Amino acid sequence: MAKKKVIVLVEDDEFLAELYATKLSLDGFEVVLAADGEKGLKMIREKNPDLILLDIILPKMDGFEILKTIKGEKELKSIPVILLTNLSQKDEVKKGLDLGADDYLIKAHFMPSEVVKKIKQIIGD
Repeated sequence: MAKKKVIVLVEDDEFLAELYATKLSLDGFEVVLAADGEKGLKMIREKNPDLILLDIILPKMDGFEILKTIKGEKELKSIPVILLTNLSQKDEVKKGLDLGADDYLIKAHFMPSEVVKKIKQIIGD
């Protein structure tokens, strides 16, 4: 059996984090949760995941900062990152993509199943 793909989910909303973790687990992914930016970065470094699902507004360190940090680290910069946030201003979307995010999803516009579909498009099954 193939090794499960690992996703680090950095999300401070506990309800949403659990919702996505459950959905991703049911779809065969191993999910590692982090509720703040510092913990998220630590988990990313420890797990070297297949994909990072990243909120932008986070305690301790925001998603843009995390994105900038991992894209600057040789062993982490090739990990795909999907920003999953409620920030929907054009300049925020542009900033996220300019910093190296593979996709930018507005939480209110996407169901968890659609987010899973996006993840599978990026990292395969």
